[in-house]
Amino acid sequence: MRKGLTAGLVLALLCCMSLSSLHAQLTSLPNGGNKKAAITERIGITDVTLHYDRPGVKGREGKIWGSLIPVGYVDQGFGTSKAAPWRAGANENTTIEFSTDVLVEGQPLPAGKYGLFIAYDPNQCTLIFSRNSTSWGSFFYDPKEDALRVTVKPVPMDHEVEWLKYEFVDEKENSATIALEWEKLSIPFKVAVDYVNTQLASFRRELRSDKGFTYTAFVQAAQFCAQRNVDLDEGLTWANSALDPNIGGKKDFQTLSTKAQVLIALNRQSEADAIMKEALPLATVQEMHGYARQLIAQKRAKDALDVFKMNYDKHPDEFTTNVGMARGLSANGDYKKALEYMKKAQAQATDQPNKTNIARMIPMLADGKDIN
Repeated sequence: MRKGLTAGLVLALLCCMSLSSLHAQLTSLPNGGNKKAAITERIGITDVTLHYDRPGVKGREGKIWGSLIPVGYVDQGFGTSKAAPWRAGANENTTIEFSTDVLVEGQPLPAGKYGLFIAYDPNQCTLIFSRNSTSWGSFFYDPKEDALRVTVKPVPMDHEVEWLKYEFVDEKENSATIALEWEKLSIPFKVAVDYVNTQLASFRRELRSDKGFTYTAFVQAAQFCAQRNVDLDEGLTWANSALDPNIGGKKDFQTLSTKAQVLIALNRQSEADAIMKEALPLATVQEMHGYARQLIAQKRAKDALDVFKMNYDKHPDEFTTNVGMARGLSANGDYKKALEYMKKAQAQATDQPNKTNIARMIPMLADGKDIN
């Protein structure tokens, strides 16, 4: 065996060591002692995710905005950009990602991942959503890569935030405000979604997948249409699919009553009533009780009492059916008889919430007041 290594082999080993060192960085804090962070929230069914590094104030109170973070666009002395905005954080690009199309401050922005930049101004900041989300900071910012620009007003805060952060505030079903907060300043921007249409699109997509092999998925989609009074024709198709045995559907109270809900929304009340006559014999005590309460809400007091009576006849002198009879009679103005049934229910109540609720309703019936 030869002792030692040839010059060529030594050179090859040195090259390999040099190349491997490029991928041998150990995990440590980000540059400058900043903190890495990520935040995800869902608006409707749209996921919004931010990745960013958090710089600290570190004793620089009053020297952050307009000094450390300059006004407008500046030449940072490195990279290709001679008029760069702030990177909206520290170190790498701050990124924001939307799983569906959104509106930012009322302006459309397609689903996707964007670099987030801010051109700070004490009166009006410009938020920039760039199609370039992979560069380091804003040294290579190119306005040609802008997907959207919006302007927002910065808001002074009455407390100090040491480490820069993004917060979701003022959250609603269709929108939320995302606020960058640092030192004593907040830069908020509103993100809105078309929840109903994105939800319907999601239903259509998922019902073509393995989820479409379960009838309960079609029930869920059809009920959404009925409750929101949207896309009712397709909702009726989904309700019928939930009943179709050829695709795993079946007839039970849930599927039949769902179809009835859609028919009611379509102003086809007589058809809905016929469906419910078929559904009620298949209902559980609670399902029938719930349907009768829906009828009361629809101002159909007599029909509600008929259903409560049907439930009572099938399950006489039980807690739920006694309460049901009391509600049905009360809705029809027979408070005296309703009180008799409610007192029976009071003796049968086992949990505190029901005991408390009945204790509230009994004096109302005694005073001739409707409990519904």
